[in-house]
Amino acid sequence: MTTWLDEVFSVRKPIIGMCHLPALPGDPAYDKSAGMDAIIAHARHEIAALQEGGVDGILISNEFSLPYLTKTEPITAITMARVIGEVRDEIAVPFGVNVLWDAVRSIDLAVATGAAFVREIFTGVYASDFGMWDTNVGRTARHRLAVSGEDVRLLFNIVPEAASYVAERELAALTRSTVFNCVPDGLCVSGLTAGAPTDTSTLKVVKENAGTTPVVVNTGVRPDTLADSMQFADAGIVGTFFKKDGIFENDVDVARVKDLMSVARSVR
Repeated sequence: MTTWLDEVFSVRKPIIGMCHLPALPGDPAYDKSAGMDAIIAHARHEIAALQEGGVDGILISNEFSLPYLTKTEPITAITMARVIGEVRDEIAVPFGVNVLWDAVRSIDLAVATGAAFVREIFTGVYASDFGMWDTNVGRTARHRLAVSGEDVRLLFNIVPEAASYVAERELAALTRSTVFNCVPDGLCVSGLTAGAPTDTSTLKVVKENAGTTPVVVNTGVRPDTLADSMQFADAGIVGTFFKKDGIFENDVDVARVKDLMSVARSVR
């Protein structure tokens, strides 16, 4: 069955590489002495490395804005728009954006930069490392229309990292109700944190209950896990494995990108 993923990425089961931006102005770890030039240079290097390695798409996020806000300051999305504007002509594959953890600002950034998709937490109420986390998917859906973002595809994190539902909910029912009530363009299934393995049995449950909605394996994708994950996933998002030595804080290693993409092509 053809989905919007096939149309956007022109390939079955695309692999989307993460471009993790360094801490931005306003973030606790922002390097003021290096400034914006260093952030732009980093983004340029990461995008070039991912594309040289052969990824099918790129997702640009403020991964090092730790600890995250659930309602970000304006400077965050503004800075990300500046960075993407500087490197936009060098991006040769479909790309998405993620302003962690702010669904509305992610949509705004996508509209402003021409991003094809957004990954975010759009629905649910959680107890998280960042405090109580209350979303408003109805308001967010209306905001997308208000800013002319109806063509921006929304990837919903169905199992958020570092958070759990306030009221325990069975995953199969949660998947069905999210698809029916919120009409996501895709469901992302994650492990505990960035780089943590995504349980294959969890992927299977989500896939079996998602109907025609694509399912994306969101963390822990490696060459040795890819085939198992892609039994159930329609796409994969890869960040940590692509880094030198597989360490989250390191830069992208082209050789590791090529290794995983070789496996990806063999399992399609």
